[in-house]
Amino acid sequence: MAEVRIAVVDDHPVFRLGLVALLRSLPDFDVVAEAASHAEALEVVDDAVDVVLMDLHLGAGSGIEATRDLVRRHPGLKVLVVTMQEDDDSVAAAMRAGAHGYLLKSAAPDALERAVRAVTHGEMILGPGVAERALAAVLSGRGGGRVAFPELTDREREVLDLLARGHDNPTIARRLVLSPKTVRNHVSNVLAKIGAADRTDAVIRARDAGLGQD
Repeated sequence: MAEVRIAVVDDHPVFRLGLVALLRSLPDFDVVAEAASHAEALEVVDDAVDVVLMDLHLGAGSGIEATRDLVRRHPGLKVLVVTMQEDDDSVAAAMRAGAHGYLLKSAAPDALERAVRAVTHGEMILGPGVAERALAAVLSGRGGGRVAFPELTDREREVLDLLARGHDNPTIARRLVLSPKTVRNHVSNVLAKIGAADRTDAVIRARDAGLGQD
């Protein structure tokens, strides 16, 4: 069997080092790159990498955005999210960004090995706890009506909606009873999370997703 070439992206050095050591102890796995941030991931991951193990929290950066950017640059790349977050919105955002799998950091080593091998072969994989939540959402009818941009907080989505309606920062601040600085911070977070180049791009994406409409 050909070696699976892996990159590990996680901003917690102790966990990252432990994960790298575990992966290198497994047959046919070769860790060829490590990164602690979105920017570092873009630097070290190239077409020689088969699978990226991605944390969702990368300090000031977002694993969702890192996943989206890496998949755009390397269409054949498989991303397996390995995170502490098990909420439905995080799972949905990761899959929308192009991830092939979602695993919790509490997963057993053999579950991690199976997940890496599965995504390597193009399978979609969800860890046991994540899969149970996803199935429950489908059975309860919650799977078909997800909000736009689940990677955003409710407040960030409100700000994006007002941007899509053509409001400037001072107007948004008055409407939401926030300080101008807080609004600027929210706008910056929104642009980063949805991968928008600027406000105009964010408005276009928001309107395409149905925001900014009565």
